[in-house]
Amino acid sequence: MAVVGGSPQYWTYWGDPDNAASVRARRRGPAKIGRTGPRAEQRRGAVQEGGAVEDRVAEALARIERLDPALCAFIEVWDTEARDRARTVDRRLPLAGLPFAVKGPSGIRSYAAGRLIEAGAVPVGSTAVPGPGTYWQTWGRGRHGRTVNPYRADRTPGGSSAGSAVAVAAGMVPLATGSDGAGSVRIPAAWCGVFGLKTTNGLLPSPDRTGLASAGVLARSAAEVRAYLRCVLDGYEAPKPAFPVPAVFSPDLGYARPDPEVAAVVRAAVDRLVAAGVVRLAPARRPFTLLDPREAWTAIRSGGGSEASEAVVRASGVRAENDRRLDALFARTPLLLTPVTPNRPHGHEGPGELYSTALTWAFNLSGHPAASIPAGFTADGCPVGLQLVAARGADASLPEIALAAPPPPPAPAPAPRARPGQPAPATSAPPGAAATP
Repeated sequence: MAVVGGSPQYWTYWGDPDNAASVRARRRGPAKIGRTGPRAEQRRGAVQEGGAVEDRVAEALARIERLDPALCAFIEVWDTEARDRARTVDRRLPLAGLPFAVKGPSGIRSYAAGRLIEAGAVPVGSTAVPGPGTYWQTWGRGRHGRTVNPYRADRTPGGSSAGSAVAVAAGMVPLATGSDGAGSVRIPAAWCGVFGLKTTNGLLPSPDRTGLASAGVLARSAAEVRAYLRCVLDGYEAPKPAFPVPAVFSPDLGYARPDPEVAAVVRAAVDRLVAAGVVRLAPARRPFTLLDPREAWTAIRSGGGSEASEAVVRASGVRAENDRRLDALFARTPLLLTPVTPNRPHGHEGPGELYSTALTWAFNLSGHPAASIPAGFTADGCPVGLQLVAARGADASLPEIALAAPPPPPAPAPAPRARPGQPAPATSAPPGAAATP
């Protein structure tokens, strides 16, 4: 798979708590995490896919061995440990034998990873996150090199949960953990054509002291995300949305500048939801808008030192006003729809001046749960994501709504093979995966 750079067009944010960890943990293998107890007993008996536990894990490892040298999604693969765990896992557990990946070198120590293991899932490796040397974080570096977008090798997969998104999109694993401090789950989910969920801030433990980052998950479908929530949340109950769900659509939140083709793909996805009876767009006297959160997010992320005190005061004002607007919105409407990003995936050389996080980091400031679902593709083969935002604590409603959504149109047919020295053409699907994950 050739990798060539595209033109840098968009600036993306630089601060996710998992990214400070380097890839120095290679070859050490997963931490010895295993939990049992009442919570595991309560979740036994869930419906599982067929197939022997060992076979599911072996198949995942085989796909990683075959596909990862080209995609570079993993920094470590725990072949021996995963096979040993698959042989000994309790078959009665709800996720017995489900292979999954964890984000970055520290992901195996996360709360969510521990709960997944407790439910019988088997970690097979840790996925790529950005390395040192850039201020932008929508990329990753795996053990074989730079992580590439599985649909467009000349484009970035997004980040910072870059490898997690690629591993899911290419079918190497059905589920991978992530963390989201400004869009680090939703952006790679959108750019790799998979489902990604950022949970309500504070719902699950996070090492981020600023409170901006929350745990997240990337999966091949909303069904896996439902299973994830069932296992990581105590007292989980799947809601039964009353369709059509009232929703408000904002193409730009009042300040972003979306690429016209990205905006058109997202608008078409919203129209499909309406036509399928999944959502009903609530009438509005004026468009829903927020204040641009860029400076507020940056000030809070940077901390509250004396030099930054004025910026922090301004950030508090922006945050309070956006909270007021969002609280008023969700008091009357359960769902907000926006594009995930204003842009399509940028090239590997780096971004330009626009923020890929423009439409995501507002909800890290506010703490609302938000998901990315596949919306379709641009004409040049780049996946686009539709963002679903719900009230704080209403995380479980998002996969239920996504499960009712009609599938997006397939990726466009591949362009003719490029001549030497020309950019690589778009691919119609990730290696080894269906055209529409």
